[in-house]
Formats: sequence, structure tokens, C-alpha cells
Amino acid sequence: MAEPRQGQGNRPRRDRQDKPKDDSGLTEKVVFINRCAKVVKGGRRFSFSALIVTGDKLGKVGIGFGKANEVSEAIRKASDSAKKAMVKVSLREHTIPHEVLGEHDGGRVLLRPASPGTGVRAGTGVRAVIEAAGIRDILAKSLGSNNHANVVKATLGALLQLRVRDQIFETRGIAVKRTVPSQP
Repeated sequence: MAEPRQGQGNRPRRDRQDKPKDDSGLTEKVVFINRCAKVVKGGRRFSFSALIVTGDKLGKVGIGFGKANEVSEAIRKASDSAKKAMVKVSLREHTIPHEVLGEHDGGRVLLRPASPGTGVRAGTGVRAVIEAAGIRDILAKSLGSNNHANVVKATLGALLQLRVRDQIFETRGIAVKRTVPSQP
């Protein structure tokens, strides 16, 4: 029986797109990489842009966009940009508190809360943002543009519109009634 060569065998395959960072607890997801060509005298000169979503899976999420002449440099720039742009979103357990519609340019995204066990029912760009925020049960529909950047920004805009019941009562000036269970 032949022994497996070094580097092969039962080693688990790592997903390069969704990698947890070692010390900060953040996850990064590469949503889209675009190649652009500029025609010059000697031929074509390529440059790259990367769209990255970063989150801690506890309600903080950010998106970043980076451009460079190399893919790895574009991803690094986008990652740094996403970490700087992280924002906190309101969640209720593992879903969202209410239905919301987010818009950015031509991109429109509808998000609906779902019962536990439903999972994430969403497209690629929407899924990246939702999973980075830590939402496990949600229904999503992208209604407008198919542009990755606009869909991701519309999703983040929708998440920023979310408010939990206590925040709504506070803005309306209504006291929240807390019921204490009676002891027998």
C-alpha cells in the first residue's frame, strides 16, 4: 500500500474566501474582484479592484473597496478599508427585528426576519454581509441592480435601518413596561 505524499491526504480543505483572522476574531469575505485593462503602446496594462466584507459575527460589519495593480494588494487595501468602516447593527437573537428595504443607487435589497432553523436565504453579496454580521436566519431578495458593490451597500443600508423595540419606544418617549414573574 502506497503512503500518501507530503502535503496530501486527510488534511481538511480550507476555504480561501472566508477566512477567520487569527487574533482579532474578524472574518473576511471576498465578494468580487474586478480586472480592468488599459491599452497602452506596449499592449494592455491590467489593474484590479476588490470588494471585501468584514465582520465579527456579533453584530459589527463593514465593507471595503480597494484598487491596485496586483490582486493581493487590492485585497489588502479593501480589507483595511472594511475594518475602518465597521458599524454596529441591531439584531434580535439570530435574525433581524423587522422587515426592511435598503437602497443604494440601483441596488435594492429586501430583508425579512425568519424563524429559527430557516438559515440564510440570500444571494452572494447579500449573504456575505449577513453572515459577517452574525445573522443565522433571514430571507433576502435583491430587487434592483446586479452590481455587486450596489447590492452590498444596499444590504448594509438596510441593516443600519434596523431598530429594536426598546429603541423605537425611546424615540417616541414611551416608557417600556417590564414584567417581573411572580414568585410562588
